[in-house]
Amino acid sequence: MAKNPLQAVLPDRQRRTLDELTDDLDLSAGDVQSKRSAFWVMLALSAVIASAGVLSDSTATVIGAMIIAPLSTPIMGIALGLAKGSRTAILGAARFVTLGALTVIGIGVLFSLVVPSTVNLLANSQISGRTSPGLLDLAAAIATGFAGAIALARRDVAAVLPGVAIAISLVPPLAVVGICFGQGAIALGLGALVLFLSNLLALVLAGTLVYAATGYTAEAAAEASGPRRRTYLSIAVVFVLVALPLVLNTVANYVLAVMTQRVEAAADAWVEPVPGAEVLGVQVQGDRVLIEVRAPTDLPPTQDLLDSLEGQVPSGVTVLVDTSLGERLRIGVVGD
Repeated sequence: MAKNPLQAVLPDRQRRTLDELTDDLDLSAGDVQSKRSAFWVMLALSAVIASAGVLSDSTATVIGAMIIAPLSTPIMGIALGLAKGSRTAILGAARFVTLGALTVIGIGVLFSLVVPSTVNLLANSQISGRTSPGLLDLAAAIATGFAGAIALARRDVAAVLPGVAIAISLVPPLAVVGICFGQGAIALGLGALVLFLSNLLALVLAGTLVYAATGYTAEAAAEASGPRRRTYLSIAVVFVLVALPLVLNTVANYVLAVMTQRVEAAADAWVEPVPGAEVLGVQVQGDRVLIEVRAPTDLPPTQDLLDSLEGQVPSGVTVLVDTSLGERLRIGVVGD
């Protein structure tokens, strides 16, 4: 049994040297031309595959794009640069990440030109699943980052890297950003961009922690105290950048879910006296609530529904009802 717990994670006999790790993750070291050529070719192809998979709502196709996407290489290069305290390595890797992300978004915008403007983007599971990230996405991204960083640092577990590539969503949300922006759905695109940025920062956070804890920081400098302080400060900053927007988004999603449940309960009670009537769904859209109702006869008095929503939803919310006859009824404004 290893005396040092870190030995169980990264035994000395399996630990790759700093030079080997740098050669793998730094696109400006070693055979630069070959590395960069492979990076851009595979990134462009993965962006095309991801965009096609998103538009066709094909999970298998999107997974294929994840496997070949090379964006995790410069992202982990940022993590290693932070662990080493190398500003040059950090900025160089960040440049490839930024240009790569813009490339994927641009390809997504081009693919959006084939999408009719009347298409409901949220009806596509590949899009709707990537536009509202929360804390669970953060937990998965950080765990994936740990797995990826450990796999890269060890000689014997490279076989897990395809699974890591599938677990972390990098290129698909960027393709969604481009498709949504191209369709004018800016809010949805920004949601997917938040998912990408949170996954990026989670990878950097986990990678930096692994590389700092397993000795690459000390190996990178004769005087380890300075780099270590910079590394730990960088870890703290990255953690805040990752956690804050996802915490806020999780809180917003929770509030929205509670509000939706309250409206659904009130609507169910409202249509209950009508035999055969049922509430098909409730959507909260900003300061509007849309209730889908199927009823064989006339609905109960609308004021009853407004009265039941008093105190359940904020004042000023407009309530709309879509009926099975294709009518949209404006019930009124809560609190008026």
